[in-house]
Amino acid sequence: MSKKMNKSSQLYWASGIVSICGIIFEVLFGALGSYILGDGVKQYTLTISLFLTGMGIGASLSERVVKRLITRFIAIELLIGLIGGLSSFTVFGITAVAGEEATAIVLYSIILVIGGLTGLELPILIRKANEIGVEMNKSTARVLFSDYAGGLVGGLLFAFYLRPEFGLVKSAFLVALVNISVAFWMIYAFRKEIVHRVSYLVVAILIFLLMIAGTIFGEEIAFSFEQRLYKDPIIHSEETSYQKIILTKEQGDVRLFLNGQLQFSSSDEHRYHEPLIHIPMAAATKTEDILILGGGDGLAVRELQKYEEVKSITVVDLDPRMVELASENHLLTELNGHAFEDERVRVIHKDAFQYIEEDNNRYDVIISDLPDPNNESLNKLYTWEFYSMLRNHLRSDGALMVQATSPVFAREAYWTISRTIEETGLITSNYHVDIPSFGNWGFVMGTRKPIQQNKLDVAVETDYLSSDMIPSLTSFGKDEDEHIIKDGEEVTFEPNTLIRPHLIEKYEAAWLYY
Repeated sequence: MSKKMNKSSQLYWASGIVSICGIIFEVLFGALGSYILGDGVKQYTLTISLFLTGMGIGASLSERVVKRLITRFIAIELLIGLIGGLSSFTVFGITAVAGEEATAIVLYSIILVIGGLTGLELPILIRKANEIGVEMNKSTARVLFSDYAGGLVGGLLFAFYLRPEFGLVKSAFLVALVNISVAFWMIYAFRKEIVHRVSYLVVAILIFLLMIAGTIFGEEIAFSFEQRLYKDPIIHSEETSYQKIILTKEQGDVRLFLNGQLQFSSSDEHRYHEPLIHIPMAAATKTEDILILGGGDGLAVRELQKYEEVKSITVVDLDPRMVELASENHLLTELNGHAFEDERVRVIHKDAFQYIEEDNNRYDVIISDLPDPNNESLNKLYTWEFYSMLRNHLRSDGALMVQATSPVFAREAYWTISRTIEETGLITSNYHVDIPSFGNWGFVMGTRKPIQQNKLDVAVETDYLSSDMIPSLTSFGKDEDEHIIKDGEEVTFEPNTLIRPHLIEKYEAAWLYY
């Protein structure tokens, strides 16, 4: 009886451990898809759907597994360890060599296979527990409890420890080592039942050594794959709790990428930041209290430092590491003029939506320097609800300036953002500038009073923007203005809201081939 209890308890523990590995692989695949393919909500939805579908297929196929249950379970763990461990490494390699379409096919195939193998695990463990002598209802309940409890642990481990500490590549290898360790454990615990246990042991040792090598060297090799995704040499790469930060440099041109998206090029970033800052500063009657949403690179702050009358600059950026890097990296501090050392600057690390909900202050100028709305979490920062809160935090004679993607590459997205701001009751002014590294880029300014563009005066030193050129920035060509004809009718732009976040669809469709 005690031997039966001992073996059954080992099966329950094994169930909990492999379920931890399973859920980690599932969320890791979602994160991997979000980073490489974009649109986090879409990628996590596909990951969950494919993983569960795979589990269903695996559970169905498990009906045929009625003999040599423990050896089948060991084989499954070795396969999960091998395929799951190499998953991130392989996906980065495919992306570098074959592009996103091939990456999507490979990634989704891996998800389906790992899901299928995971679906095989539980029925086999339940049957094995029943075979040992545990009643079917008890064995099912206990294995399922171990599985679900392990799922919670796995999700928390990935979100709060594995991803921020080890990244996507090393995490996959580390989790695979756990799967293979479970295989070793089962080989030893049920050694008398395994006919070819030496063969299983040799295979397990070989895969284990491969995963150890991957843990040590895999990230470095994957880094060389990732380098092929960028035109210039990578000089800094790190994965924070919120995003992947990449810095590249070639012949003096420093570029910042967040989650693979270009944020600025040092050769022309002044063409972006000068209109972003100096037009609303010229439009506002007072310019003492400034709020910047985003702007963790410090470049917007640098432009604001040119104004002596500015008393406070509040920067709300979610990722502490971005601000730390912009405060410590000598290439970034040279660009931003040591912006975060200014006593007038106060940095708050919080989601911009949450900050605006809780903040009681009002500002003369509000700058929304946020990433493009390419996922649900960013979309909420481009909604009528968010802009309405910004309007309420804006003093009556103040100005709100929003970076609003490209009116050339994402024409409908740009004018949807403009319409959304207009629906809050603010009067909108539309601008666009040519930035060589970005292309034609757009901004939307919101004020409570009409603005005479020819009266705006840029009163500080700039490298690009001048007072007399501002009116020209409001002129849009026929292929970039708001008059879009589809099926013989002009497109009507609806505001983007939390309930109907249609801006994401327009943005994705526009940038699909760029």
